[in-house]
Amino acid sequence: MTMAQRPTLEEVARRAGVSRATVSRVVNGSTTVAGPIQEAVRRAVAELGYVPNLAARSLVTHRTDSIALVLPEAATRVFSDDHFFPGIIRGVSRELEAADKQLVLMLAGSPAGHARVRRYTTGRHVDGVLFASLHGADPLPGTLAGLGLPVVCSGRPLGDGSVPYVDVDHAGGVSRAVAYLIDSGRRRIATIAGPQDMVAGIDRLAGYRDTVTAAGLPALVGYGDFTRDSGAAAMRDLLDRYPDLDAVFAASDLMAHAALRTLRAAGRRVPEDVAVVGFDDIPSAAYTDPPLTTVRQPILEIGRVMTRLLLRHAAGEPVEPSVILPTDLVRRDSA
Repeated sequence: MTMAQRPTLEEVARRAGVSRATVSRVVNGSTTVAGPIQEAVRRAVAELGYVPNLAARSLVTHRTDSIALVLPEAATRVFSDDHFFPGIIRGVSRELEAADKQLVLMLAGSPAGHARVRRYTTGRHVDGVLFASLHGADPLPGTLAGLGLPVVCSGRPLGDGSVPYVDVDHAGGVSRAVAYLIDSGRRRIATIAGPQDMVAGIDRLAGYRDTVTAAGLPALVGYGDFTRDSGAAAMRDLLDRYPDLDAVFAASDLMAHAALRTLRAAGRRVPEDVAVVGFDDIPSAAYTDPPLTTVRQPILEIGRVMTRLLLRHAAGEPVEPSVILPTDLVRRDSA
């Protein structure tokens, strides 16, 4: 059937023996139409193969049935071997599919991308916006929320306490990991911290510092950006500055993977000479050499919970200002 041959609302109305307005109400989900009439309309829709005009329906319902997921990262980062983004996307997608909503994925890893997202979302092309991987005090979530658009973030937004968010207990998870290293006899415990313009990087470093300081141990800090390359560079730097280190907590599994390779290349045995702990528990963590001890965060669940929160928000229901999910220490052979 060509576009010109698409059945119209009027044809459905004639087939069902009702008015055009009644068909419109049924198609747009109204519950005020009697059951037998709804059934007659649905039967006519099925028989004719009628497909609603989404643009026209949006004018009636003031809904687009679309939700944007904004990732302020470059495509090379989002579609790399970092399992955080695919996990978030899967979690969001599952909840939206169950709610019969569409996912609009938007990348904003540059000023131009940021401006494009702002234009699109403020143009009311979506019913709500999810943000993940925010950097710095990004004003966009607060701006959109101020315009009345439902917004939920993955991770506590820096500098804006008005936007609901879903996060994990970063500091608590790291504290348990570092305490585990201390209990196993490690005393020169270094960290490869994450980026300090992201709440995950800030909170994980705080959890490390608080725990080593409470134990009377020095803080031996290197910095990365959650990627493999940055983890390798930071591990080499730490070995140069602290050659007697006997443990490393890396703020992401990708950086921990790189630390394992760098330590091996430097002739250090893991865990005999240096224990290594990561954060995330991505699938490959169980298959490194040796298998990686790590802090597990429920990435898929983060995506699902933030989406449920947004859908409730968009429906006009009250939502919690924040939801904090727990982490778990997964013990393997690297520490």
